[in-house]
Amino acid sequence: MISQKLKTIFYISIPVFIVHGVEEYFYGFYDIDPIFQFFFKYFDVMTTPQAVFLVFQIMLWLTLVVFALSVMNQKWQLWLMVFLGLIYVFEAHHFVEAIRFGGYYPGVVTATAFLVIGFFFWKE
Repeated sequence: MISQKLKTIFYISIPVFIVHGVEEYFYGFYDIDPIFQFFFKYFDVMTTPQAVFLVFQIMLWLTLVVFALSVMNQKWQLWLMVFLGLIYVFEAHHFVEAIRFGGYYPGVVTATAFLVIGFFFWKE
């Protein structure tokens, strides 16, 4: 069973993800991040309505899969939490990019919170 402390850490991370996404958006993360560009380059050839519709559909499908896995059994809940923990670690790539660029990199400010959250998450 997932501990209440682990759930609380997850709940705390939700507004951090929102603020992080806003920071990335306003500072042009989508224009310079090589990982983002690799995964979303296929949308460049689509019209805006096509791309928005496809992204919406994919997010809906993923949400349904996550809901299904989270209600199946506690083993899947644990795997979903492990995946979330890996995202906390992955957010450290903002620091790598900031060092590589030699200055501010979109998302690096709020990524600091993910390092702290990730530490407590993996400690739990």
